[in-house]
Amino acid sequence: MQNQTFDFQPTLTGELLKVRPLKNSEFDLLFAVASDPLIWELHPQRERYRKEVFEKFFELAIKSGGAFVIEENGKAVGSSRYYDYRPELSQVAIGYTFLARAYWGGLYNRDLKKIMLQHAFKFVDNVIFEIGVNNLRSRKAIEKLGGRLSGQVDLDGTSHVVYTISKSGFNF
Repeated sequence: MQNQTFDFQPTLTGELLKVRPLKNSEFDLLFAVASDPLIWELHPQRERYRKEVFEKFFELAIKSGGAFVIEENGKAVGSSRYYDYRPELSQVAIGYTFLARAYWGGLYNRDLKKIMLQHAFKFVDNVIFEIGVNNLRSRKAIEKLGGRLSGQVDLDGTSHVVYTISKSGFNF
């Protein structure tokens, strides 16, 4: 493990996407993407497409200090964040990720996770993903990237599975 503090909000550039720090002034920009109910249909927070629900999500994203806007060619297409950094375990979580439906299907998620994992592995040996038990779309996506089921947790009264990708097992 490296002996440095985790950099929660770098600007990262992949082959398809750019990830940059989310700004407090960008609620409308991000809500324009998040307001599609179909994005949230398998998510534990199915109502997140509603403005009043998304406002709470956005506020917590800003407070987290680890939230991003995901862009393709300068256009906002989603969000993700780093959270729950545990240096004693050499671990950080990636989550709260959503992409506009036009960016579903693998290539964009793979590019996003690749650049976020590459960055995280400069600081930690393991990255975890906490996914709603019934969110089969996200579970399959993380399994395709090499995530291995490593546990289960209760978050806000909802059961989530935990997947882990280790630095030693990262190969894309």
